[in-house]
Amino acid sequence: MKRRLLNVLTTLSLLMCVFLCGVWCYQAWQEWTYFMPFRSRGVVVAVHDVYIRRGVPLWLIVAVTILFTAFPSAFSLITTALHIPLSLMLIGIVLRGTAFAVRTHDISARVDGTSSTPLIWRYLFAGSSIITPALLGIGLGAIASGRLPAAMSPGSFTDRFVAPWLAPFPLSVGLLTTTVVAYLAAVYLLVEARDHDLRRLFTRRAILSCCSVLVTAGLVFWLARDGAPGIYDRLRQTLLGMLAVVTAIGLLGASLFALWREAVKAARWFAIGGATVLLWGWALSQFPYLVEPHLTLAHASPYATLRFLLLTLVAGSVVLFPLLYYLYRIFKGQVLPGN
Repeated sequence: MKRRLLNVLTTLSLLMCVFLCGVWCYQAWQEWTYFMPFRSRGVVVAVHDVYIRRGVPLWLIVAVTILFTAFPSAFSLITTALHIPLSLMLIGIVLRGTAFAVRTHDISARVDGTSSTPLIWRYLFAGSSIITPALLGIGLGAIASGRLPAAMSPGSFTDRFVAPWLAPFPLSVGLLTTTVVAYLAAVYLLVEARDHDLRRLFTRRAILSCCSVLVTAGLVFWLARDGAPGIYDRLRQTLLGMLAVVTAIGLLGASLFALWREAVKAARWFAIGGATVLLWGWALSQFPYLVEPHLTLAHASPYATLRFLLLTLVAGSVVLFPLLYYLYRIFKGQVLPGN
């Protein structure tokens, strides 16, 4: 029974990390869309619409559902202690979706992406696209720091609900998350862009973003000494942790080299690999803790609940993933005839 329970818990944890990767990509596609010149933006925005607004937000819903059903204790602590950044993140998601719909589907919009819609919608979309991934990263940093249990202790409102996430380490993780999704967005859109000037623009932004990721990752690692000592020690003192650090640096460096050589498809795969290793390195360095330093995988729902959840996810995936693939191919083919 214990072995089966551990297998189910491990599988659900892996699935939650996979869906968090989807959330990361969901944030990434938003980042650069409204910071490009008007010319040739229409096609890229249309591709953005295919990938984001026609299915990808489900990753966030599924990740929350897994956490709520499989790990209710962790869900309760996280949503209580981090209700301020999580609420702001949800507001940012709503504002971003609203601004995108108004700006893109306005009846006065023209083929080149321009319209008579007030610029406030463009800036609102751009601002919320930066703040939302930053708040997501701040929440992840607070979870890893081990400061969340303070929310359940006696104290002032600031000590319980502000201090756990408004600290140097969580803020640095928020900065890292923002730079990573900006980097992924630039690389993804570079592959999709057909205009020469637009490709040059995204090449420069991808190189700049990649360098920013390397710098901010180093800052997060340095601040983890005091901000998240458990994770810092596991990254430095375990073979798996050191392997994750070296692999992430190597993949990001390879992506930077591929961008310099204009091998954009190779750069995209290296970027995906680097971002994935960053996420998995964090998850494995925190294993088996769900919330540092007390809640672990042992604080999970009963075995029957976990088994039913896993079977439901598997059955739903069999139906969902083929339909999503079909949806993306249909709409992307209409936008970019070469696909």
